[in-house]
Amino acid sequence: MEKPHYELKRRMEARHLLMISLGGVIGTGLFLSSGYTINQAGPIGTILAYTLGAIIVYLVMLCLGELSVAMPQTGSFHVYADKYIGPGTGFTVAILYWLTWTVALGSEFTAAGLIMKTWFPDTATWIWSLLFMVIIFTSNALSVKVFGETEFLFSSIKVIAIVLFIMLGLLAIFGILPIKGYSHAPLFHNLVKDGVFPTGFKSVFTTMLTVNFAFSGTELIGVTAGETKDPEKNIPKAIHTTLLRLAIFFIGSIVVMASLIPWQQAGVDQSPFVLVFNKIGLPFAGDLMNFVVLTAILSAANSGLYASTRMLWSLANEGMIPQKYAKTNSRGVPMIALILSMLGGILALLSSVVAASTIYLVLVSISGLAVVIVWMAIAYAQINFRKQWLKDGHTTAELKFKTPWYPILPWSALILSFLSCVLIVFDPTQRMALFYMIPFLIICYGVYYGKQKIHQKKQASRSK
Repeated sequence: MEKPHYELKRRMEARHLLMISLGGVIGTGLFLSSGYTINQAGPIGTILAYTLGAIIVYLVMLCLGELSVAMPQTGSFHVYADKYIGPGTGFTVAILYWLTWTVALGSEFTAAGLIMKTWFPDTATWIWSLLFMVIIFTSNALSVKVFGETEFLFSSIKVIAIVLFIMLGLLAIFGILPIKGYSHAPLFHNLVKDGVFPTGFKSVFTTMLTVNFAFSGTELIGVTAGETKDPEKNIPKAIHTTLLRLAIFFIGSIVVMASLIPWQQAGVDQSPFVLVFNKIGLPFAGDLMNFVVLTAILSAANSGLYASTRMLWSLANEGMIPQKYAKTNSRGVPMIALILSMLGGILALLSSVVAASTIYLVLVSISGLAVVIVWMAIAYAQINFRKQWLKDGHTTAELKFKTPWYPILPWSALILSFLSCVLIVFDPTQRMALFYMIPFLIICYGVYYGKQKIHQKKQASRSK
């Protein structure tokens, strides 16, 4: 009888890694929610919120870089949290991250189905949702290389759309392209027309959760570490370009939107990308952007299923859940973990239909904050890793990738992530996320330590 496999395969190349880190970040947060953020915080407030968000992400990625290169393991954050913070924290981080992507899967498949309804109004949404589920599941089930290639294709379409949007937008801003509603070059007057902070400075902080949610996905670099070729070279390369890419794509897009659309009109009834393309007079702007948004949704679902599968595999591989969930097939794909993650996404989708104002609302609230808690765990794990590294007689020169300005940088990452998490208490619409998260964290720790006590009792009764 053939021995079961539990190993993953290193088939992810540098270009896959770069596009996966992009693909995880550029989603509906940029294409749809950015208009809402402009509407809530005003142009300068939004640019400031996204700049702060990009800095926080970059600081966290620099912490993750040191850990991922020193210990390139799949599902890395919970392994690092387990080892350098505590096993209860490691378990909780893995559950939170799994939940984040599983809940996102449900909403993404629904959103993809709804977009297809605009072109095929007589077809039921669930048929399209089911078709996309099959496509995404197949992409993940074939092999990690097929997943990487699919994600590369999806991300390329998004990147081309954003670059085109920024280029055409800048031409319109400087009057080279005509734009509806302006007889002269609009330049950047709209950014400060109603004052620097028309909705008040506090709105910069209350929109931070939305911004952090838009930036969630960069940490996928860490999830892929165990399946990346030459992690010492490829992981730092992906991390160092993160801030530059986030600045160009997110802040560049926000500047173009806020310059061409009065902030009161942004994000009220349609994507700000469609509004700008329509103003420039681009033919089929709505259809083009719907196609790009569909690609963004499928890309996020593809990355999400990959991330949640690898997190379950890692939990099983570390012995936190039964080892059978870590079994892989001949192509190195953990099929049981993949099927369970897909089922989790389907259950999340069903709860959004059956219990939208109860179960689904709680799940979405928790998953919105979960990524920021994962970032805090990454920063704190790096602080403790470096202490342990030096205590064991190693030097910083031995590290292939070093988090700069230690310990200032990791502590800054930890404190800024914590503040962006806690400051939502000032926003009544998002306050509940914090109130749902605290009991959920207590339950996770309770489940872990409860399991440990049961295991210890069993061990003690066996040894008698």
